[in-house]
Amino acid sequence: MKKILILTGFLALTLFSCSNDLDTEPKVQLSLEEILANDPNAIEGIVSRLYASFALSGPNGPTESDISDDAGESPFLRGIINLQDFTADGMKNRWGDDGLDQLTTTSNWDANNKFFRYLYNRAYYTIPQCNNLLSILNTATDIPDSEEAIYEARFLRSLAYFYIIDIFGKGVLVTEENLNETTPLPEASREELFNFVESELLEIQPLISLNNDYGRANRYVVSMLLAKLYMNAEVYTGTSRYTDALTYLNVVIDEGGYALATNFVQNFSGDNDNSSEIIFPLIADAVFSQSFGNTTYIVNGNLGTETMNLSDFGASEGWSGHRATEAWYGLFGDLGTSVDARASLFWTTGHNYVMADYKAWTDGYPSIKFRNTDSDGSSSGATQFSGTDFPLYRLADANLMYAECALQGAAGTDMTKALSLVNAVRTRSNATPITMSDLTLDYILDERARELNLEGHRRTDLIRFGKFTGSSYLWPWKGNVQNGTSISTNYNLFPIPESALNANPNLEQNPGY
Repeated sequence: MKKILILTGFLALTLFSCSNDLDTEPKVQLSLEEILANDPNAIEGIVSRLYASFALSGPNGPTESDISDDAGESPFLRGIINLQDFTADGMKNRWGDDGLDQLTTTSNWDANNKFFRYLYNRAYYTIPQCNNLLSILNTATDIPDSEEAIYEARFLRSLAYFYIIDIFGKGVLVTEENLNETTPLPEASREELFNFVESELLEIQPLISLNNDYGRANRYVVSMLLAKLYMNAEVYTGTSRYTDALTYLNVVIDEGGYALATNFVQNFSGDNDNSSEIIFPLIADAVFSQSFGNTTYIVNGNLGTETMNLSDFGASEGWSGHRATEAWYGLFGDLGTSVDARASLFWTTGHNYVMADYKAWTDGYPSIKFRNTDSDGSSSGATQFSGTDFPLYRLADANLMYAECALQGAAGTDMTKALSLVNAVRTRSNATPITMSDLTLDYILDERARELNLEGHRRTDLIRFGKFTGSSYLWPWKGNVQNGTSISTNYNLFPIPESALNANPNLEQNPGY
């Protein structure tokens, strides 16, 4: 159950402690036996706490943080949205914060930007926590469900490393084997980290449970991360791996038992824990897992009292921060006449179509894709924090990935199946089906924007398609110019944070910074 997973996530927290954000040597304060004596369900609680590290700032509420970074700004999911969506074409933030401004305009990036540090620190907080649990469970005996806890911890460690691979391109490879080393570890290249994550996922994929509870990793969640890794392998390692991606997409699509939700909006509403489509969510709850960094950041950030009634979206606060650009809603044509249900998920009243000033709230359309009401529009009352889970992986994404693999020539793909999967995504939202002649890579990139924007994939998609840097694709405020301008190829990676370089002299800055 959703709330049980949240509640148990706060148990046994004294198992972990880090002396600073980048410390890769957590200290064990209690033995596992002592923890289990106090709480027989402690292993489940500790593992749940690892899951929670991707959405919450810490165990003690929204103003407390596991690490020394700002509790409101630094949670993992907030970092994913900042770095994956605001740096790309579909969404922009208007607050003008130093650091966030540079993200939303893809300009003037440097190693002192606090938002790069936040994501790096969060990843290297989660990884040692997983290592510490693994170091105990690998040698423990007669611990209930210990094997499954090991597989889940290894998956979560791999997920954290995936973002290091994707966003920074390199880092430090620390596992339970070198947990207690006191000297700085060597730099690990992008390919070395890729190989480690690949080997971990390949080993646990056939072993992890097929049917873990909602919010926990299972065989299909692991398969989805493998597919994501392989989809981007050419960017990460220089070698295309679309056929390997297809192998694990087939597992998800054909064996997972997932089905597209009849109502697109259910995937982003307060009752999305009932969606048949969500493969892996990051759980939120308005009472038990309050955070300024989970979907609260998305829901409240897209709402403003100047032009909107907050209670219609189940929220008591509107932060007047995020708006979509015409690069997103322009893909639907005329929003007023479009039959595509996704085209209706922009707030147009009182807002301008063109984002002439990215700092002006009324320039651009806020996205109302995420909301804190149920999918039928009902609400138990407006709340400060969102109770809507974040769908990190869902079936529509897998469908579109399959079609991309087919167009990239992956062995074993079926173009008829690819077309059917894309049209299933479109017709679910009442959009017109396409024909085989329409099915091109450019079309898939646009359809991924229509379907998946604001879900933490867009920057990675644009890089994979060769559209992020350079001038082949310009979007509003790219390079800090209203109509967009070319940006350097070094922006395909973020700079390694200065704090990480200072903490480990073996790390070298990425080129161009």
